Amino acid sequence: MVAVRRAGLLAIALTAIAISGCTTLSPPDSQASVAAMTASPRRYHNAIDVSGRLSLRYQQDGKEQAVHGSFTWSQSTQETVVTLLSPLGQTLATINIAPTQATLAQAGKPAQTASDVDALTIKALGWPLPIAGLRDWLQGFGKSATGQRFTATAAAATSSVTTADNWRIQYTNWQDQNHADSYPKRIDLARYVEQAGEVSIRIVIDNRQPH
Repeated sequence: MVAVRRAGLLAIALTAIAISGCTTLSPPDSQASVAAMTASPRRYHNAIDVSGRLSLRYQQDGKEQAVHGSFTWSQSTQETVVTLLSPLGQTLATINIAPTQATLAQAGKPAQTASDVDALTIKALGWPLPIAGLRDWLQGFGKSATGQRFTATAAAATSSVTTADNWRIQYTNWQDQNHADSYPKRIDLARYVEQAGEVSIRIVIDNRQPH
């Protein structure tokens, strides 16, 4: 009975440690933050639909600018289609990413194309949206600045990392964080970009549907 009681107490203690770790964030550049993002039961989905809200701050002509709205994201193995919407639901831009070319369309303007979707967004919109990275980041996966593959988890001691293209990612909230298949609920991104100064992006995921 004593051994059983001790085993029970140990299990409770380990559970408490895991839960307390969910709210701890380390500096984005620390090696510990990368190491903490180890493999998890979650599976990466090549085909997935995501919708949510987006808010962004950047600089233009020395003045602070802000963008607020929502988005839809439809991803398959061959194509990704992203639609940016105003707070009233009007379509601001539609971005179609194929293996060799990306196209961005805005109402009343000629469609623009480029081989680099991230370069295309900042050219057409005036602010960056790292779509290439978001294919992984929206699901909590990616590569760190050192090229190391990471998997963010709600139970990790940290959920911050700097990516290979210098975006600082912080996973600040999770859906069903006590479940093995939890997924990111809120993602904060930050980076200095020459064309738009200090850029900060907040993404809140409301719905996701893997295929």
